[in-house]
Amino acid sequence: RLKLESTHTHTHKMCKNHSQSSSSATMGAPKFNPVGDLISGAIMAATSVPQLIAYAETVGYAGYRGLTTAGAPLFAWGVVTGSPWMNAGVTSLTAVMAKTDLGGEAYAAKYGEEDYVDLVAAYSLYVGVASIVMALVGFGKLASKVPTAVKTGFKWGCELGVLASALPNGLYAFGSTLKSSVATSAFGDVVKAVKTAVPGATGVSGVANILYAATHPQSWDLVAAAVFFACTLFVMKAKSFLPKSLPPGSEVVIATAAATVFSVYYGYEGGMVGEIPSVGSDGGISLGPINIPVELKDVKALLNVPIAERCFDGSMVKLFITAAIFSGVNFLSIVGIASGFESDNNVPWSAPRELISQGVSNLAAGAVGSAPVSGSMSRSLVSRMTGASSKMACIVTALLWIYMMPYMSVMSPTPKAALSAVIVSAVVKNVVVPKKILALKGNDFIVGVATAAATAITSPTLGFGAGCVMFAIISVLAPSPKKKVA
Repeated sequence: RLKLESTHTHTHKMCKNHSQSSSSATMGAPKFNPVGDLISGAIMAATSVPQLIAYAETVGYAGYRGLTTAGAPLFAWGVVTGSPWMNAGVTSLTAVMAKTDLGGEAYAAKYGEEDYVDLVAAYSLYVGVASIVMALVGFGKLASKVPTAVKTGFKWGCELGVLASALPNGLYAFGSTLKSSVATSAFGDVVKAVKTAVPGATGVSGVANILYAATHPQSWDLVAAAVFFACTLFVMKAKSFLPKSLPPGSEVVIATAAATVFSVYYGYEGGMVGEIPSVGSDGGISLGPINIPVELKDVKALLNVPIAERCFDGSMVKLFITAAIFSGVNFLSIVGIASGFESDNNVPWSAPRELISQGVSNLAAGAVGSAPVSGSMSRSLVSRMTGASSKMACIVTALLWIYMMPYMSVMSPTPKAALSAVIVSAVVKNVVVPKKILALKGNDFIVGVATAAATAITSPTLGFGAGCVMFAIISVLAPSPKKKVA
C-alpha cells in the first residue's frame, strides 16, 4: 500500500510539474490591465528621472536636457513597438557612442553647447533614417548573427567608456578639473600621440582620465568624492536591506533625494544639475484645446547642420555608414531584451517592427533635441516587474515626463557626483571583473579582448567594426576545432 501511495504521489507531482511547464510554455502577452499600466508607468517615470539627467551629462550637455527631451521619443516608441514591456530612451551605450562619434567635448568647447545640441539632434535624425532603411532591407533578422565574442568585448569597451564619462563629475567638484590635469600630465602626452596615430581614437581620453584619477587620489575633491562613493555603495547594496515592497529603482531615487537634501542644507558648491527651464504656457505643440509642452526643433535647419563637414571629414557616405553602424549596434540591445522576453514569457516579437520602432523614436528624438535612443534593458525589466500589461505603460511614462516638467526644478541642487554614482553603479562590477570575457575560450577570447580594447581606446563604432573584421580573419586563418560527436 505504501508503495502504491508513493507511486501515486510521484505521479501527481509529475503531472503538476508538467501542467506548470505547459502553462509557462503557453504564457504570452499579459491580459490588458489599464490600471496596472497606469501604476507601472508612474513608477517608471519617477524612478528613471536621475538616469535621464545622468545620461544627458554623459552625452556632453546640460543634464536638464535629458528631462526636457525624454518624453517625445518614448511616446513615439510606445505607439510603434509591439512589445508590452520594452522601454526606450537615451542609455549609457547610446550616450557614450554619440559623444565619441561626434567628438562631443571638443565640439562643444569650440562651437558652444547650443550648436552641439543641434549636432546631436541632427545625428539622431540620421540614425533614425538608417534604422528604418535597414529594417526595410531585412537587417533586423541579421542582427542576431553577430558573434558572441564581438558583442561581449564591445559591451565591456562601452561600459569602460561610460565609467570614464562619469568619473570626472564623481571624484571632482567640477569635471573640467580632471580633464585639465590629464592634459598637462604624462597621460596627456600619450593621448596626443595616440590621436596623432589614430585620429578617430576619441576613447583614449576617457581611459587616460580613469588612469589619472586612480593614480592621483590626492587630487580628488573630498566632498564630491564622499557623495559619489556613498551614493554608489548605497545604490549597489540597498536591495539587500530595503523593504521588498518598494518598487525597483527606489534605491536610485532615495540616494539622489538624500544627496539633494545634503546639497541644500550643506551649501554644496560643486557641480549641480542647475536651473531647469520649462516650456511657457504659450509654447509647445497645440492640438486644438490640448497643449503639449514640448519644444520642437526646426528639422530643416537640423538637416543643414554641417555634421559631415565637422565630424566626418566632409563625407556624407562616412556619415551614413557611421549612422548605420550606430543603428545596428544599438539594435542588438533590443534583440537581447526582446529575445529574453520571448524565452522567459513566450512573448513573440518582430525584428523589422522593433527596428522601425527604433527609427521612429530616433526621428522624434532629433525633433526635440535628444541624443539617439534605443531599447533600455533596465527600464524594460522594471516595466515587466511592476505589472505593465501593454505598451500603454511606457506611453503613460512619456506623458508624465512631458507634463511634470514644471515640477522638476526640485532636482536643480542635485550634485552631479550623485548622478555619476547612478551611472557607475550600473557598470563598475562588470568593468572590474569582466566575467563574460573571461568565460570566452580560444579564438573567441582573443577576439573578445581585442574588441574590448579597440572599443575603449578608439570609439564604439571603430571597435565594433574592428571586432567583426578580426573575427572573420581568425575564423578563416585559424578556425576553432569542431567538437566530436559521440
